[in-house]
Amino acid sequence: MLKIVNLKKWFGENKRMLVIDGISFEVKEKEFVAILGPSGCGKTTLLRIIAGLDTDYEGEVMLRGKRVEGPGQDRVMVFQEFALFPWRTVLGNVMFGLEVKGIPMEERVRKAKKVLKLVNLEGFEDYYPHKLSGGMKQRVALARALVCDPEILLMDEPLSALDAQTRNFMQEELVRVWEETGRTIIYVTHNIEEAVYLANRIIVLTSRPAKIRAIFDVDIPRPRNRFAPEFVQLRAKIYELMHAERRTKRDL
Repeated sequence: MLKIVNLKKWFGENKRMLVIDGISFEVKEKEFVAILGPSGCGKTTLLRIIAGLDTDYEGEVMLRGKRVEGPGQDRVMVFQEFALFPWRTVLGNVMFGLEVKGIPMEERVRKAKKVLKLVNLEGFEDYYPHKLSGGMKQRVALARALVCDPEILLMDEPLSALDAQTRNFMQEELVRVWEETGRTIIYVTHNIEEAVYLANRIIVLTSRPAKIRAIFDVDIPRPRNRFAPEFVQLRAKIYELMHAERRTKRDL
């Protein structure tokens, strides 16, 4: 479905800083892929390139055989910040993308309410963002992305601002929504446990400039138990891999 070929990205004047160095991978339809790596390694930049928000790079990003040359309705990004409009209700926020597309009001309301039910926000249509908890705000952001019916959801550390208990609950909700909708999800995180809990496949990046250090297939049955031996073993294996690189970088 999505193919990344020898992707390279520079920042700065005269392209002095190499951020992404020759990354290649593929994503299958309906797959949940986690991009895992240390802070500042280029994960968000990679996601922005896939979204079409950054087109100044070398290599290829292909979606269903066609080169990605800019943003499109087939890809929607969910950011770490909720980015909700404070002057709009929950329903108004979710309907925004449909409004921009010129969808008639009656259909906008119907689709938005259907998605709000999916993310367990039925009954909160008339609430304003300042009355919502962090987890509820993120569910509104997720609903706003889903209502546009994208092929791929690109999620940039969307749960990192939440407390641990809310974050675990939202991970469970996200898996449920993914299973019910069949969307393809590419999820950026620096949290190893989160990646193991959510993903079918984990792509581990090195420190900047980002290269692919390892790819793990996660065959642990769902619903996943964070304390099951296979879960703990995989988490420890990835941790040791990333920690070994940090030691190497420090020694250099």
